[in-house]
Amino acid sequence: MKNHSNFFLVVSCILAFTFLFKNVNAQQTLVNTKHLDHLYEEINIDGNKLGIVHIYCEYPDYNWVDDSDEGIACVDDVSRAAIFYMNYSSRVNDAASNEKAKKLIEFVLHMQSENGFFYNFIFPDFSINKTHQNSIAEPNWWSWRALLSLTEAYAHFKDADKEFSARVESAIRKTIAAAKKHFLYEKRIVDLNGFNRPAWLPFQYASDQAALIVTALCKYNFLFEDNSVLNLINDFCEGILLMQEGNDNEFPFYAFMSWENSWHAWGNSQSYSLLCAYEITGNKKYLASALNEINYFYKYLLKEKFLNEFAVKKEIGKTVLDSEKKFAQIAYGITPMIYAVLKAAELTKDKKYPLFAAEIAEWFFGKNPADAKIYFEQTGICYDGIINEKEINKNSGAESTIEALLSLLAIEGNVEASCTLKKIIEGKK
Repeated sequence: MKNHSNFFLVVSCILAFTFLFKNVNAQQTLVNTKHLDHLYEEINIDGNKLGIVHIYCEYPDYNWVDDSDEGIACVDDVSRAAIFYMNYSSRVNDAASNEKAKKLIEFVLHMQSENGFFYNFIFPDFSINKTHQNSIAEPNWWSWRALLSLTEAYAHFKDADKEFSARVESAIRKTIAAAKKHFLYEKRIVDLNGFNRPAWLPFQYASDQAALIVTALCKYNFLFEDNSVLNLINDFCEGILLMQEGNDNEFPFYAFMSWENSWHAWGNSQSYSLLCAYEITGNKKYLASALNEINYFYKYLLKEKFLNEFAVKKEIGKTVLDSEKKFAQIAYGITPMIYAVLKAAELTKDKKYPLFAAEIAEWFFGKNPADAKIYFEQTGICYDGIINEKEINKNSGAESTIEALLSLLAIEGNVEASCTLKKIIEGKK
């Protein structure tokens, strides 16, 4: 009887999943674009219509809020939003989301500098902020996120709009050329307080940023079959592997350090990037190392109800905890885990991973240190973070909103993960 019950549960999930994305509405899906649509604005620059996403939105009225130093919108968030709208429009065949995605990519194109990299912010008058340290056109987070969004855009629009795709391709190749010129390095391994660290990653030790670059380059290589980037992919992956610490039984259980000898949750997508690189190169070391972090360190994070950051040190030759902060906890720290686990499910076909992804996604629905719901499927609002066990930041800006939507859209792309999470949520009502 038990086997029959499991069989019917799986069949029911598959049928529900099939129906879900043929007949999408607010009651059937956790993905609600309402709040992101509210953050979206269409602007006119030199006669061209561009899409932006306002960076901040504050409780309780959820009106747009600007940053006096940086601006009103940035490539970092717009790139994320474009990727979400492209994936969402493909999933549900939504023309309005597809058009938003295109206008957001137009904004990304507008922000590219002559040097191939990207400015990040625009001011309220829509002029580009070219001087703030978080907006300079340089090889930094926003430029790599722009590159990733452009590779996704090329794949998404190449058949439907060849003129637009040609402009996207030109921008991609310009950034790739700039990256090749920038990353001229000697592969040196240095001793950093007892740890062997690669000195050829971005800013020497930034494996978190290297992971984003690897992900973008893998997508580029897949689309354009340009093997000239394989050396950079492999060198960065080799560096990322050197940032992994611990083992099955010893802290930090195969975690990839983000920078030097410290780890932080936000944007720590090394496992996902290694799995993408494994697809391109077939290097089994990448697969094994990623699965080790997923199987051991991610489990540890769930046991601890997640962490914000920690640092390690050497003590009599052993890696031990030096310092730790549990908060703040934000959506940007959850999405990389969900993406990695679902990628592991795709590559290994192991049924434990969809269930694990759903378990991680419960963070959005109350399985967190504050026992508080963070994402609301009725509105699409995702709170900006958990400050401590008793305090929630109820603002809902671009980053939190988009990261939540990316996570849940990915979950709903896997039948087992989707059914498991929705069953858990239903049980809490």
